[in-house]
Amino acid sequence: MVHVLRQALLAVSKSERAERVISTSPLTRDVVRRYVADDIGAVIGELTRRGLLVTVDHLGEEVADPAHAEASVREYLSLLDLLPAGADVSVKLTALGLRLSEHLALEHAAAICRAAAVRNVTVTLDAEEHDTIRGLHSVHTALRREHPDVGVVVQAYLPDALERCEKLAGARVRLCKGAYTAPGAYTRPRDIDRSFVRCLKVLMAGTAYPMVATHDPRLVRIASTLAVLSGRDATGFEYQMLYGVRPDEQARLAGLGAQMRVYVPYGDDWYAYLMRRLAERPRNLTFFLRSLLSRH
Repeated sequence: MVHVLRQALLAVSKSERAERVISTSPLTRDVVRRYVADDIGAVIGELTRRGLLVTVDHLGEEVADPAHAEASVREYLSLLDLLPAGADVSVKLTALGLRLSEHLALEHAAAICRAAAVRNVTVTLDAEEHDTIRGLHSVHTALRREHPDVGVVVQAYLPDALERCEKLAGARVRLCKGAYTAPGAYTRPRDIDRSFVRCLKVLMAGTAYPMVATHDPRLVRIASTLAVLSGRDATGFEYQMLYGVRPDEQARLAGLGAQMRVYVPYGDDWYAYLMRRLAERPRNLTFFLRSLLSRH
């Protein structure tokens, strides 16, 4: 049942008709604010004061022309002025023109990396639809020649996730379950979890810097155990969780001395992001529907 609901939500995330209905409804405001920062500067400041690290994503993807890609770059360059040292920005390459030209996306990503380095801020390349993964890793490999600390996302639901992790020695790697669909991908939760753990073992035992992106209590415990077994201290890896999801657990981990980074999205183009978040955690759909049906 959960799998069916997840697939339905992912399908809705691509529906223009559903987007018009949901995104124009004033009743969505509360649920959007739960998962998407309204005042990004204020949210960053509050999380930082609470001892949490941040990675910030300007929502938007799939640009249609070079002008829109350049606008995305300008938005990220402006965002950097709001970030404290040690922060990270999450960048979707399709927002930088990947579907137009891999070279164009590489040039734009390099410009963001250069500006971020001056501010002691890192950059992580987000994973997207399965047909962009080859381009994602190609751009990441090229960027690392000049910017060795640029990170990349590996999605455990893809069958080649373990192979990807094995090739990312010395890299910053955000490991997540995955929020898209793909031919041949793992769909059963237990298969995705097994893939996640296999990948995590490789990352923890190797020279990569693991960024463990999960809200699953069991996987958090496994990550902590693997870190100890691999001889990593609190600076040798980090946890990442989404803004608005399990904030008490985020505070608990930070209070234990762990590096806990919150993924904070902002911007008006929130629809697809929100639907994917609901697909990842279908039980959040209850909260979403309650917000749509209630005016309180």
